[in-house]
Amino acid sequence: MKILWKIIAVAVAVMVTAYILPGIVVESFWAAVVTAIVLSLMNILLKPLLVILTLPVTILTLGLFLLVINALMLLLVGAIVPGFGVDTFWWALIGSVIISLISSLLNPKRGDD
Repeated sequence: MKILWKIIAVAVAVMVTAYILPGIVVESFWAAVVTAIVLSLMNILLKPLLVILTLPVTILTLGLFLLVINALMLLLVGAIVPGFGVDTFWWALIGSVIISLISSLLNPKRGDD
C-alpha cells in the first residue's frame, strides 16, 4: 500500500509540475501515473549506477551534480513515456527539483512505518 501511495504522490507531483512549467507536458493523469512508475524504476535501477560512475564530479561539485543526474533521468523518461514530454534540459532541471519537493511533501518520513 505504501508503494501505491508513493506512485500516486509522484504522479500528482508530475501533474502539478506540468501545470506550473510550460516546458513540461502531461496529457492525462494516466500518463502521469506511467511517468511516476517509470521514474521510480529508473531511480531504483539506473540512478545508483550513474551516481557511482559520476562520484568524482559529484564530490567536486559538493553534490550539485546529482541535480544534473535527476534532470537527465527526467529527460529520458520524457523520451520513453508517451503522453509525457520535457522540452529542454533546463526545464528538466527545474522540473526535477519541483517534483522532488512536492513528492517529499506528500510522502513525509514517519517513524511508525
